[in-house]
Amino acid sequence: MLVMQRLTPSRGQLEKRVMNFQDAIKTCLSNYAVFEGRASRSEYWWFILFTLLVGGALSVVSEKLNILFEIAVFLPSIAAAARRLHDTNRSGWMQLIALIPVLGFIILIVFLAQDTVVENNQHVSL
Repeated sequence: MLVMQRLTPSRGQLEKRVMNFQDAIKTCLSNYAVFEGRASRSEYWWFILFTLLVGGALSVVSEKLNILFEIAVFLPSIAAAARRLHDTNRSGWMQLIALIPVLGFIILIVFLAQDTVVENNQHVSL
């Protein structure tokens, strides 16, 4: 179930987009190499939950299957994170901040968890 409630950006209100688990997975996998546009918080975090659950289950079954799965979702995960960062008015390149030990990963998680920025978003227009 995809629910879109669009509030007028001229009033500075946020656009709320909520995706369920299945829609988020379909969207992220179908846009596996799309680095432009936006990804809502629910879309991104449902996809991350999917990759963690499937990766964990596959690691119990077979390490080779887990490695294949992780390779398969590597590019879609980077693309989804870039779209999520665009939604918070940041460049997708901000993912590289995770290369800073410990602190960079924490900062990236905070950026990815922030709410949508509608006004003056330089990366995407509505």
